[in-house]
Amino acid sequence: MSIAGFEVEVERGTGLETEQMTLNMGPQHPSTHGVLRFVIKADGEVMRRAVPDVGYLHRSIEKISEKVGYHGFMPYTDRVDYVAAMFCNQGWGMVTEKLADIEVPKRGEYCRVIAAELNRIASHLLSVGTMILDIGAITPFFHSFREREKINDLLEELCGARLTYNYMRIGGVAWDLPPGYEEKVLGFLGQLEPMLDEFHDLVTENTLFRGRCSNVAAIPGEQAVAYNLVGPNLRASGVRYDVRRDEPYSVYPELEFDVPVGTGAAGSVGDSFDRYAVRIAEIKESMKILRQCFRQIPDGPVVAKVPRKLKPPEGDAQIRVESARGDMSWYAVSDGTEFPYRCKVRTGSFAAMSIIEDISPGLMLADLVTVIASLDIVAPEVDR
Repeated sequence: MSIAGFEVEVERGTGLETEQMTLNMGPQHPSTHGVLRFVIKADGEVMRRAVPDVGYLHRSIEKISEKVGYHGFMPYTDRVDYVAAMFCNQGWGMVTEKLADIEVPKRGEYCRVIAAELNRIASHLLSVGTMILDIGAITPFFHSFREREKINDLLEELCGARLTYNYMRIGGVAWDLPPGYEEKVLGFLGQLEPMLDEFHDLVTENTLFRGRCSNVAAIPGEQAVAYNLVGPNLRASGVRYDVRRDEPYSVYPELEFDVPVGTGAAGSVGDSFDRYAVRIAEIKESMKILRQCFRQIPDGPVVAKVPRKLKPPEGDAQIRVESARGDMSWYAVSDGTEFPYRCKVRTGSFAAMSIIEDISPGLMLADLVTVIASLDIVAPEVDR
């Protein structure tokens, strides 16, 4: 039956009658981090099921690669994950370089890692800031976005853009680091550390925040692996896996950093609080990586000589990068022409969406907002 536009399932008993409603959340809900939609079966405030309905942002990014060529596709990769576009640039560059057997100069690799780790910090600051805002606190949001704006200033100085960077090129990067860049980045890192301590006092130890996140949508390690979760969402469940360490690429083998995992500090291992805490810990590890990069970066060119009309030999290649949202896989097929025959991107947000239906039963309606934010889902990464 239908009441006020909602489908209602009536369960008749001997005494009371209960109603289970089908509710719509999205596709323009302010807390869904993009154009996402969920079809919710609810018994009062308690969810019985939340089914993701994706596809509202599908733009045929992979198909576009077949029409614009290897070099021409680089700006489009920014749109796969506009929150952490450097990793998309890097992934397309790496898979094409593997297809065409192109070696990136060492300085170019360091420039890539510097840009990527700055972008990782910016992405995590956005993630934790909007998560707190979605839950109901506004002050920490301004703290995190203030620091993110400073990173945007640094990336704008590096490549001229603040969001869709188009900084990397097949064979390296478009430009070398500008004069005085090391001092500016290190100065920023020096003032970011005390800000994280202040953020910790504001949020991490906040009783209300812990109450909204601890023991909410806890995902055990086995379940996280079964659903192919990646990145901070996987590590929050206690699985210590990071592509940079376990499937090393670029100059990451020359760098020392830890891989933070969830510990159940406020509740159960793998709950929403752990997913928040792991991202805060990863910001500190990215700071450690950046300082090492500036100490070790060599002189030399930043991009290899690559033909304008690049025609890799027939074959296919697949690479993986550790994006801000985890293991991002790029697969490309060459038919010997200057246009890719096929491109396929595997993203962390798409995998994260698949587990929501399984972990939603029994949660409150308000908890769904917490879950989406803690999984750090970005809608373009889901649909591509």
